[in-house]
Amino acid sequence: MNPFDEFKRTFSKRSTLAQLIMINVGVFLFLKILGVLFFLFRQENLEQLVLSYLALPADPQMILRKPWTIISYMFLHYDFFHILFNMLWLYWFGKIFLEYLNPKKLISVYLIGGLAGGLVYVLAFNLFPAFRESVSQSVALGASAAVLAIVMAIAFYVPDYTLYLMFFGPVKLKYIALATVLIDILSIRSGNAGGHLAHLGGAMFGFLYAAQLRRGKDISNGFSRFMDSLFSLFKRRPAMKVKYKRPEGRPETDMEYNARRAAEQRTIDQILDKIARSGYEGLSKEEKEILFKSSKK
Repeated sequence: MNPFDEFKRTFSKRSTLAQLIMINVGVFLFLKILGVLFFLFRQENLEQLVLSYLALPADPQMILRKPWTIISYMFLHYDFFHILFNMLWLYWFGKIFLEYLNPKKLISVYLIGGLAGGLVYVLAFNLFPAFRESVSQSVALGASAAVLAIVMAIAFYVPDYTLYLMFFGPVKLKYIALATVLIDILSIRSGNAGGHLAHLGGAMFGFLYAAQLRRGKDISNGFSRFMDSLFSLFKRRPAMKVKYKRPEGRPETDMEYNARRAAEQRTIDQILDKIARSGYEGLSKEEKEILFKSSKK
């Protein structure tokens, strides 16, 4: 399968990775269209006002007034090349991530990595004298910290995974990740110090996550359970559950189909978690058959 066909297949299936990318692109396009409208009505100042309500400020007092920014900033982009490179990295390394780990872990690493990046950014700007004069004006935006968390997590979970890069030839993932971190450290003195500090926060979480996962411990489990509980509050639940056997020959209803697929996905997630802990050889014959049948669908 050529790269373009693989790209189309990823988005046609509406996978978790595709949804993350579409949310980022959707927010970007929405703000750009809004910016055009503001320009037409000569209200360009409103565009900056909207951005200020979504970007993460370095000032803790402003964060208390806009607590949602710790999440919204990691889906927010203003420059085209900023979102382009972030989404390309998310797609490339997200695909590798999903070869070994499940979609729920991808979401958790993205979100916690973004939170870690935001925390390091805020702490650094309030602790280091070099940023003292710019705390009140500085804001962070972009998915870079969240994406770098995914890059580091998979790079140190399978450090010898090899990519073939133009002009460089075969390069192991761990070296790509280390080079990226080194560039961010050396770039702190540039005009985007806050962005590079946030990148390092995401990278630190990604490395810690991989180190613990290789020992059989998933430090994102608590966060995953919290998110599951949170999302379950918004799901419609039937007033009464009636269990009955579907008559032979009658097609499944939408509710029956969704319930069956959800149960199958839970089973697959449990098998993938078991592979992460003890490898493929640790699966039972029945679990291997389930995984094989699922890969053929």
